Parts: sequence; C-alpha cells; structure tokens
Amino acid sequence: MADTRGRSAPIAEKLADLIGQQIADGVYRPGDKLPSLRELAQLHRYAKNTVVSAFDLLVSRGIVEPRRGSGFYVLGSGRGAQRTDEDAGQLGRAMDIVWLMREQLKTQPDCVGVGDGFPPVEWLADMRLDRYHQKVVRTGLGSLFRYGSRYGYAPLRDSLVRKLGDFGLQATPGQLVLTHGANEAMDLVIRYFVPPGATVLVDEPGYYPLFGKLRLAGAHVVGVPRLADGPDVAALESLLAQHRPRLFFTQSLAHNPTGSDISAAKAYKVLQLAERHNLLIVEDDPLADFKPTSAVRLSTLDQLERTIYIGSFSKSFSAALRVGFIACNDALASDLADLKALIHVSGSEYCERMVDVMLREGHYERHLVRLRHKLGQATAQALGWLDAHGCEVFARSPQSLYLWVAFPGVQDSLRLAEQLVPRKLSMAPGRVFHVDPSAVSRWSRCNVSAMLDPRFQAAMGQVLAHPA
Repeated sequence: MADTRGRSAPIAEKLADLIGQQIADGVYRPGDKLPSLRELAQLHRYAKNTVVSAFDLLVSRGIVEPRRGSGFYVLGSGRGAQRTDEDAGQLGRAMDIVWLMREQLKTQPDCVGVGDGFPPVEWLADMRLDRYHQKVVRTGLGSLFRYGSRYGYAPLRDSLVRKLGDFGLQATPGQLVLTHGANEAMDLVIRYFVPPGATVLVDEPGYYPLFGKLRLAGAHVVGVPRLADGPDVAALESLLAQHRPRLFFTQSLAHNPTGSDISAAKAYKVLQLAERHNLLIVEDDPLADFKPTSAVRLSTLDQLERTIYIGSFSKSFSAALRVGFIACNDALASDLADLKALIHVSGSEYCERMVDVMLREGHYERHLVRLRHKLGQATAQALGWLDAHGCEVFARSPQSLYLWVAFPGVQDSLRLAEQLVPRKLSMAPGRVFHVDPSAVSRWSRCNVSAMLDPRFQAAMGQVLAHPA
C-alpha cells in the first residue's frame, strides 16, 4: 500500500524519533510542554506540515497529548528504560557530549550562544582568509595536487619552532607533527597509548569531547578535580598511587571550562608527581594566542621530557582551518607521524600552507595584540556584570574566553539551560563537563563576549529576579 503521508513522512519520523528519544532521556519530563510547531519548524528548518506529522506520530505512540489552544504535552517516559553510559552505541543522553557538540556546530543568528567555546567572528575578521589565498596558490601550485609529508608541511613546522620558542619551549621540526586540528592530535595520542580498559586521568570538570574519545577507545576515565590554580595535587597523587595510569590530559592555561590558569608552584608539583609515578602529561593549549608568552606551561618547564604539547589555530584564526600540531620527543613524533599516515595518509597541505603564510605575515602579531585587548575588555565587563548580580565565579583570569559561573539560586544549571531555551539563549550546563554527566552541577560555562549581549543580560536578569 502506498504511503499517503507524502514526501515528508521519513523526515517526520526522524523528528518524532528524536523528540521521543529526548523524552526517554529526561530532556522533557511527564507534564512538560513541548516546543511549539513554529519553534520546531524554525529550529530544524522543516516545513510546518512535517512537524505536524511528527506530533501526530508521537500522539499515536502514546508519548504526548494535544491540549486545545495550549500545545502538546508529555504523557510519560516514552521508551522508558533508563540507560547507562556503558550501553553500547547509545548516544542519546540529555545534554550529553554529542548534544553539546551539535549545539556548538549550529549557526543560529537569532540565538545567543552563551555556552559557546569560540570568540565572536568579528574578533577574527581582520585575519581575512581571502587575502592569503593567492599567496598559498603561488607558493605551492604543483604540490597542492599531491599528498604531503607524513609530518606535515615543513615550512609551517619551522614557523612553529619559532612560535614555541617564544613560549620558552625548545623544539626541532622533527619533534612536530601537524594534524587536522587539536582533536585529531588527541585521537592520535589516544590510539597510540590507550588500550581498552586502561585508566586515563583527565581534568574534572574538563573538555567533554575528550571524555567521549576516551570512552570510544574503551578507556576507564578518572577525573582529577580542578582548582582555581590548577589540578588538585593531593587528589592527583592519590589517584596515581591507586590507578597507576600512563596518561593525564590537562589544560594549563585558559582551562576549559573553568577559565583557570595553573600557578608556577602547582606546575612544579605536578611535574614532580609525573616523574615519581612515570606519568606522561598531555597538555592541550587551544587558547595559546590569547595568553602572554610568559604564562606558565607544563611543557615549557618540562621541555617535552614527560609532556606532550598540543596546539591549534581554531580559536585565533578560524575553526575552518583544521590545522593543529603535536610537539613531543623525536621518537614519539616519528611513531605518531606513521600512525597519522596509516589513518589519514597525510594532512591538508593547503590549510597548512595557509596557516604558514598567516604566521609569517607581520599582520599576525598585530592581530594577537588586538585579540588579547578585546578579550581583556570583555572579561572585565563580564566579571563586572556577574559581580553586580551576585554570581559566583570559579577563577578570575584577566583574559579568559569563558568563565565558570554559579548563578544565585540555581542548584542545577541543566534546569537553567532548559528554562532559557525559549528565550533563544543556548547555555552550557556544568554536568556536561564532568566524567559522570548525570551529576547535578550548579555551574555553567559562559562565553564572556556573549554575556555582554543585551538579550542575555535582560533574560538572565529576569530569571534571577524571579527564580523558578
């Protein structure tokens, strides 16, 4: 029998499945009102009839009920059974890793990305990519049609040697492997070092995509509590004795999500523990360009003896330029380059040439000065607003792309995030950044630039004045 529901039926079924999954996972609870037909149509860019068909399917499944003149409401827990993080292949947890990654990748002009992990586009606009295209083509027309070196574009590695030298980190081109951004760099390290069942230490709260990568590799992920001046050294020492892990992933500067920086005293203690317990530290530094070159880094103090340094240009140039790099000892760099060749054959030489041209241009230094100035101004203004509204701030760096904030009267930042969705505000609730994402957190990661948006300040002011 022909399908009489029209061409929108498969899309409607997918939308119904998505909403049903959210209900089963607790994003919407019994009695909750679902977003309106218009809101869902705009959000997913579907025709209104498609959304109507999806709601009809949900009603037929006994998941929601229509209420005349009011909308659609959740009847029960949908498919019901509570699922754990260990359930193989299950990605649908409320506000989970994949959910937040999807949110970060969305482009919604009418939505304020308070939880966004990137600087505003206008801050990066002066590094216009079109101005460098012709130079890239002229310098590498022949090689752009071939695979590049397994290590990556040699002139860029030379440029990175000089850049790292400004931090006080001495490296040679043979110690550098270029990657498709920092996330591929982490993937390579995980593939090389982490067998299924291995225990790996991470910052907690910490970088949520890393947690997903480690779980995908079958690792046992253990969080090291993050304090305002770096990892909790006492907890780290205890975990090292208990689990004897090989790796510890951490961010010394502009820590995601707390915005905190490691102190010199804390950095020396961490390195002492690493030597004592044969620990290898993977230091991710995605916001290096936002920080002074004199800032404390574990890799600078250690000079890549027990550290692996990961960097990228997504935050300071463009997320579309998927260029990152790994700095480590020579032997490991060779092995990681081989692993990269096995998985990806080579990097993107066009993007690597583009970044090299941008680094060599005198405009780069001026760009960094402006970038740091804008970030300092935005951080100061955001802190002023938060203080005026009685908010608690975890760490107070003078230059931080995001702040870890506890709003007064808010005990569960997930509920706050849900409350602000209809107001076109996208938050990043704290539980997403924890090893156990079901743990209730009162903290939220807040982008300092987004907090200056009048729409956020007006909506948040109303929420704080009339808490639910």
